[in-house]
Order: sequence, then C-alpha cells, then structure tokens
Amino acid sequence: MADPKSKGLIKEFREFIASGNMIELAVAVILAGAVGVVIKTFTDGIMMQIVAAVFGKPDFNDVTITLRHNVETVKNADGTTTSKDAVLQIGTFINALISLVLTGLVLFAIVKAYNRLKRRQAVAEAVEEVMAEPAGPTEIELLTEIRDALKARS
Repeated sequence: MADPKSKGLIKEFREFIASGNMIELAVAVILAGAVGVVIKTFTDGIMMQIVAAVFGKPDFNDVTITLRHNVETVKNADGTTTSKDAVLQIGTFINALISLVLTGLVLFAIVKAYNRLKRRQAVAEAVEEVMAEPAGPTEIELLTEIRDALKARS
C-alpha cells in the first residue's frame, strides 16, 4: 500500500512538471545551448582568425612557461621513453579569457538589442492606448453643458 505522503509528492511533482515555468526553463536551457554553439563558432571561426591575422597564430595554446624540466619520465608502448616538464599553460588561459570576453560582448549585444525592442514595443503600446482613448467633449458640447447647468441653477 502506497504511503499517502508519496502520493502527495507525486501529485506535486506532476503539477511542477506541467507548470508553465518548467516548460519555459526547458526551452531556455535548450536555447542557451544553441546560443552557446553560435557564440563558440563566432569566437573560433571569426574572432580568433582575426587574432591569428594580428599575432600570427590562431590560438595561444602553445604559449607556456616551463617551471622545471624532466619532472616525469613516461614509457611509451613502443618502448621509448618521454620526459615531461612542469609547465604553466598560459596560452590555454588566454584562449579561455578571450572566449569569455567575446561571449560577454555577444550576449551584451543580444540583451541590448532585446531591451531596445522591448522599449519600442512599450512606446508603441502606449501610443496605441492614447489613440484608443475616446476624445473628450467638443467645445460646443462643453458650452452647452455649462449653459444648461446655469439655466438649472436659476
């Protein structure tokens, strides 16, 4: 026999899944993934190529600082040995930093354009609302009302 608390929990979970917020969150996550791919493609395919034109390299992955040589010796499958150095991979960090800045710039441009669109829509709605308001009485109608009110007083 099922526990009454678990039935309530299942019902609550079902309501949560069916709520609009959950669907909106799912759509946002999917769109964020797609936007992430577009931004990465823009960064790698366009911006890093500009960096390559300026600096002569498409990325900075091979920019390193060697702290110590021959820290570890590794035996390869073919019987040869390779030594590894202790290396700071500065270039990888520079690439990540460039990607972060470019991603931020692209997202900033998207949000700025979205906000501009929302402001234009708000102005258009306000203008529509003002235009939809019924016009007040004409000058003749006001004068007629004043005359009738004065007549009623006398």
